[in-house]
Order: sequence, then C-alpha cells, then structure tokens
Amino acid sequence: MQPKHAISLALLCFSLTQLKAQTGPGSVESKNKQEQVNLVKLNLTALALKNYSFQYERTLNRKVSVALGVRTMPSTTLPFKNAIVKQVGDDDADTKNTIENFKLSNFSLTPEVRIYLSKKGYGRGFYLAPFYRYASFKTSTLNFDYEGAGTSGTISLSGKLTANTGGLMLGAQWPLSKRLSLDWWILGPHYGSGTGEFTGKTSHTMTAEEQNDLRNQLNDLDIPLTDKTVTVNANGATLKLDGPWGGIRSGILLGFKF
Repeated sequence: MQPKHAISLALLCFSLTQLKAQTGPGSVESKNKQEQVNLVKLNLTALALKNYSFQYERTLNRKVSVALGVRTMPSTTLPFKNAIVKQVGDDDADTKNTIENFKLSNFSLTPEVRIYLSKKGYGRGFYLAPFYRYASFKTSTLNFDYEGAGTSGTISLSGKLTANTGGLMLGAQWPLSKRLSLDWWILGPHYGSGTGEFTGKTSHTMTAEEQNDLRNQLNDLDIPLTDKTVTVNANGATLKLDGPWGGIRSGILLGFKF
C-alpha cells in the first residue's frame, strides 16, 4: 500500500466517524453525552528515541473506535549513540566511525481499529487493535571505507527504505481526569515487507582493487532473510534491498479528551 492509499483510508475512517456522530438516536453523543469521543495523544516513550509520535482516536460506540497515528523523526544521529559506540569499543574502528557519523530520519502512518474488551468501553480498559503501518527511513551518511593497492577512500551511500506491515496491538487505556487519559501500548507486533535502494558516488575513479574491496564489504553485510543486489563500478556503488520487515509497537501515551 502506498502512502496516498493509507491517507485515503484514514480520510475514509474520519468520514465514517463524522457520519456516526450525526445519526441521531444511534450516535455516541445521544447514548452517552457525558463521554468525550475524541482523544489526541502524545507518545512519551518515543521522545527518548528522538521520535515525535502522535495519535488521534475517535470513539464510534462503546466497543469500537478508530485511530490514526503519525510518527516522524528529523535527520539525526542514532538514539543512544554513545552507548552503542562504547559497546563496539576501539577494536573495530570502521564500525565505530560508521555509527558516529550515521544519520537517520523516518516517517510512519498507522491507521487502526480498536475493539475494547471491558464493559465500560468508550475508550476505557483493555483493547485489541488490528493495524496497518506505512513507514519510510532515509539516510545520507552510510559510510564505507575501501582500499586498493596503496590507495584508500570512503564512499557515502544515501537512499530510502519503505515498508508496509500489518499487525495486532494489545493495549489498555484509562482516564486520569475529566480531560486526560493514559494509553499503554503493551505489545503490538507487526510484519510485512520492505524495499530500499542506497547509492553513492566516489570523489575519484576507483581502481579494480578498490572496486573489489568495496563490493566485498557490501556483500558481507549481514541482513537476514533479505535479498541484496550490489552494483559497483569505477564511479560509485548501489545497494538494493528486498525482503521481510517487521517490528514491535509499544509505548506510554498521554492523551487529551474533548
């Protein structure tokens, strides 16, 4: 699914919520006027990972709500970079240098449907939430050193990886006050596929020995279950990736009800 399709799905969900709110006796407001049906939430734990993650949720009835999550991270160094570098140590200078200079940005869009399991409902208690996620990751500082017969150099690959996944979230949400809520994403595994392409050009024409060294480094990258296509010529290199993609959603969100 492309980003524009995900956005269309999100708009459809929003339209349905508007229709539901206007259907008279069957609407949420007519059944329970005291309940706030809209929640805007900030993912507090994502901030530690240099991500800005928000979610909008709208209650349709006692058992069901729809939500749309947006996550973004501006181009920045890896979270906990210093701790990772410390673990690598000084024995692997190339890996240490790559981590220190690596920068990454990302964006994701996550529509979901929530099914609340408790009797209270209306956005309270434990829930199950099937969801779809579109995610993209960009980098411009994937550095590789190469050597030849008495020569050496560095190439910086830049590119983008996109992934489409689906999953199921187990979570729980409680009111903290009339306007505030706490949403706990307990566990949300998701799985799908991802493709990426990263390219780079060298500042000089590489010799055959330098090309072979760079080609070997790229081919030696350990990426499980992923098809790699490596192309190296005298002026640069291209790395293409195609394979499964997955992850786990979790976090603590502070919500505002209205």
